[in-house]
Amino acid sequence: MSTNESIRTFTVDIAQSDLDDLHTRLERTRLPEPAPGDDWDYGTPNYYLRETVDHWRNGFDWRAQEARMNEFPHYLTEIDDQTVHFIHVPSKVEGATPLLLVHTYPGSFVDFLDMIGPLTDPAAYGGSDEDAFSVVVPSIPGFGFSTPLVDRGWTMARVAKTFDTLMRRLGYDSYGSHGSDGGAMVSRELGVLNPEGFLGLHVLQLFSFPSGDPAEFEKFTPEDYAALEHLQWFQSVGGYNAINSTRPQTVAVGISDSPVGQLAWNELFNNFGNGTSLVTRDQILTEVSLYWFTNTSAAAGRYHYEEAKAAAEPQLNHARTGVAVFADDFKTIRPLADRDNPNIVHWSNFAEGGHFASLERPEDVVADLRTFFRNL
Repeated sequence: MSTNESIRTFTVDIAQSDLDDLHTRLERTRLPEPAPGDDWDYGTPNYYLRETVDHWRNGFDWRAQEARMNEFPHYLTEIDDQTVHFIHVPSKVEGATPLLLVHTYPGSFVDFLDMIGPLTDPAAYGGSDEDAFSVVVPSIPGFGFSTPLVDRGWTMARVAKTFDTLMRRLGYDSYGSHGSDGGAMVSRELGVLNPEGFLGLHVLQLFSFPSGDPAEFEKFTPEDYAALEHLQWFQSVGGYNAINSTRPQTVAVGISDSPVGQLAWNELFNNFGNGTSLVTRDQILTEVSLYWFTNTSAAAGRYHYEEAKAAAEPQLNHARTGVAVFADDFKTIRPLADRDNPNIVHWSNFAEGGHFASLERPEDVVADLRTFFRNL
């Protein structure tokens, strides 16, 4: 751990008044008129909200989740005039590989809590010391405790540069990166940047799409066409992308004023993969509560806006790249991924799990990370 005095310790400690306010708002919940059938066709259904709000009020224990977060050391630092929050757990194993873990949207650093122990102390979890990692889990600026977002122009490329600065500040001359969703995009931007000592990126998705050239389809397998169909399904239910990329501040007003609105807006935890999600109710409520307490729905949503307005030219990622594809997640299409990432050296498929695999199947993600980085 660096002794850089610009790094200070941090403890997750939500004020009791904020907890009381949340419960008061939950008690006064007013749900909309249900759609006929009250299913997921029109969006988050009332039956799901009613059951989950009841558990939020009467069964969910935020303080227990807070204590679980605080089992790991948290820190704050300033980079590019932005407060950056992160967990840093150096392994006790000499020569452990430094690893940056970057979270999803609408996720947070909580995505990785179940992975930190097996990664930093593999022998305690049935693994080998040769697979040990020193782990850094930051909150993307504007998410969690990396707040407030102090200026405009925060794209995934800017986050990648910020996190590279963070790793250097912590004393790591060399490191690798892993992520899903937004975290996968940040990891790929690190691959594009390919800073000195970068060991490569391991992601759950590479977002490569058809360019319009018919020749791109010549290498498609039946699995690739199935992946294209899955993408079409996601586009049919991904209206939040269009809203966030055009009017993120408008929709954030309702989400920031209603905890049930925040829960409904974060439907991806439950509905990604068309009802196949394995994320538990307590996991969902931990993530949603964190967004609520930190009031970060607006800042988190602005990334879609900034990316849409950035008009950045496509760039190739030449860094060493590994991809883990989970059964009910967005399916990376290999011919298109190879076009944009010419150094894919690892590819694995998993029969169970989805977009939030670090929450659903953390042991599989850990095993695949060990395999990818073991072969450096």
